[in-house]
Amino acid sequence: MDAATASLIRSPLLPHETSRNGTGSIFLTASGPGFTPGSKLQLRLKQNSLTRFSKPLQSSTTASKTRRSFVVKASAASDDASSKPIAPLQLESPAGQFLSQILVSHPHLVPAAVEQQLEQLQTDRDSQGQNTDTSSSLPGTDIVLYRRIAELKENERRRTLEEILYALVVQKFMEANVSLIPSITPSSDPSGRVDTWPTKVEKLEQLHSPEMYEMIHNHLALILGSRIGDLTSVAQISKLRVGQVYAASVIYGYFLKRVDQRFQLEKTMKLLPGSGGAEEKQPEDVSSHPEVGSFAGGVSAKGFGSEIKPSRLRTYVMSFDSETLQRYATIRSREAVGIIEKHTEALFGKPEIVITPQGIVDSSNDEQIKISFGGMKRLVLEAVTFGSFLWDVESHVDARYQFVLN
Repeated sequence: MDAATASLIRSPLLPHETSRNGTGSIFLTASGPGFTPGSKLQLRLKQNSLTRFSKPLQSSTTASKTRRSFVVKASAASDDASSKPIAPLQLESPAGQFLSQILVSHPHLVPAAVEQQLEQLQTDRDSQGQNTDTSSSLPGTDIVLYRRIAELKENERRRTLEEILYALVVQKFMEANVSLIPSITPSSDPSGRVDTWPTKVEKLEQLHSPEMYEMIHNHLALILGSRIGDLTSVAQISKLRVGQVYAASVIYGYFLKRVDQRFQLEKTMKLLPGSGGAEEKQPEDVSSHPEVGSFAGGVSAKGFGSEIKPSRLRTYVMSFDSETLQRYATIRSREAVGIIEKHTEALFGKPEIVITPQGIVDSSNDEQIKISFGGMKRLVLEAVTFGSFLWDVESHVDARYQFVLN
């Protein structure tokens, strides 16, 4: 095993420490690709976090219901003939199952179907608001029961909204003619490699602005290291670590799309500084602003620093003050966090994490998979694109059914 592979396996690549402030919001301290150890950056996740993918879990035999991928079937008469997954996560709500059918049969009609579902959600929410106004006159026991029912209905609406967002993300991949990587299971390939999926690297790269792709390239350089130019080599890596790389890259793609949208708007309106300004000048010292340097794809002079290339978008992000950067590094809704969490779990399975009596994660029993560095590149590009699409659809849906908190 070479140094680059060893580094990838050892490094914790998902936000891994959680703490709560007085208001109940959860903060995750970030590290890994795009994150420098010791960085001050924290991802603020409202009301939820990726803890389901990082906390100790019960034995897999006690898991409730396994989420499976929804599949494309050629026709009702050929159910057993040919089918293939179009996404690793199975949608379970009535609205989600309906959208799954539309994705299979008439994907171009998904936006119209979503509009209909959002109208129904808004009607249900308005109706509950009106009922709340009249509940104050109910006896005490009835108020408790009513509140419990209202809570259950709100949770159901949230799950429906998550699945609407997920269906829209899947549709965007279908429009780009890029198939999502299916659930990673033991490989039938003679070599044991799990990355038997189509590469689609060029198409994924073309889905981003040139400035955004510069940042993505730096992100890939941090993960692949010296093997970024040798994608045929195969490494045996912890499946949990690969899942952490994927989840962290989804978050990174969400952040990049958010700042790139602002960057492109200011560039179009000619608000960016001119020659010698923030768009062209290189930062004097990344370490002087560690939360910017880490999240924007910069590193110190150590490690993979030689792989990091100048980026106009990175320099633009480095001009943000700490408060602005923290806001842009926020996953805005619980629904978006839930999607990242559930999609990663559906793709890689539920990890069984063992904590030693000393409070250390025991990784000795981690499942190992064989994957090429080209396969890792494909995974990371898909994850960054997934995060970018998630930002788009979250903004689109929020304009029609307000649920984003900030």
